[in-house]
Amino acid sequence: MKISIKTNTYIKFAVVAASMTAAAVSFAQDAYPQRPIRWIVPAPPGGGTDAVSRIMAPRLTEMWKQQIVVDNRGGVQGSIATAMAAKSAPDGYTILFGFSGPLAVNPHIFREVGYDVDRDFAALTRYTQQPMVMTAHPSVPANSFKELAAIAKANPGKFTFASSASLQHLGGELFKLAAGVNMTHVPYKGAGPAVIDVLGGNVNTMISNPTSVVPHIRTGKLKALGILGGTRIDALKDVPTAVEQGFKEFADVIEWYGMVAPKATPRPIINQLNAGLVKVLMMPEVQERIRALGMTPSPSTPEEFDKQIRADLALWGKVVKAAGVKSD
Repeated sequence: MKISIKTNTYIKFAVVAASMTAAAVSFAQDAYPQRPIRWIVPAPPGGGTDAVSRIMAPRLTEMWKQQIVVDNRGGVQGSIATAMAAKSAPDGYTILFGFSGPLAVNPHIFREVGYDVDRDFAALTRYTQQPMVMTAHPSVPANSFKELAAIAKANPGKFTFASSASLQHLGGELFKLAAGVNMTHVPYKGAGPAVIDVLGGNVNTMISNPTSVVPHIRTGKLKALGILGGTRIDALKDVPTAVEQGFKEFADVIEWYGMVAPKATPRPIINQLNAGLVKVLMMPEVQERIRALGMTPSPSTPEEFDKQIRADLALWGKVVKAAGVKSD
């Protein structure tokens, strides 16, 4: 086939233009980041989630030479901030500090959360993972899950459990199913108010992440009934797990924090974000601060974290269906 000079010139121009575009994209990715990065936190300032999320920010700023701008957005158990992140530009300049509730639980209990976990997010790395802990006011005549189950069965509906997040709520519902008891759920908008009410004896028990209650357990103001998981934690080494106490339903239950980005973020930038985040997470001083809060640093590949998100999304969907949980 004969190609005209005009056509041949056009082809050469197109090849050169494509090469220049690829080079520009490559340059932009190599130079990433070139401006401040928005770090969306699905919680109000001052709470446990906010405190945990801010540990990395100074080190990331130092490493990337760009400011990490923390944007706290509470509401609807983290769904408002998560929906905001889903709709952000997929350019690597928005990172969501996600956790189990908004990414694995909320889509099952709220009619409309404003995002689709599978469609809207690309995993970057897991941050921490830790089981939840169930605590009780010292006046509660139980020191273990089995003892709580016995007195709750004898007093149906009279014992209460507090929670301040959707995953913790479902942890309580799973305990009710496993123990065959009827306990009343008391929801709170934050861990702070929930802890105050448990300390005051207004609520019998509470399910939370370790950060909120470890200091009170150490001073004897609260007592730990058990770890709602299959592995003990360093901050509460003497507290047995639910699995050790005979509740095998909690073998795969784990709470996690992690970072995600909008789904269409280019893969080279995903890789750069993963490398930077993992590098900071591996720093001894960062790990020490995380462990002091009762959590376990647990960096991962994007693929590993994505797999965990999907697995937990399926797990908590089954619990929601079995417990008949609906949004308040």
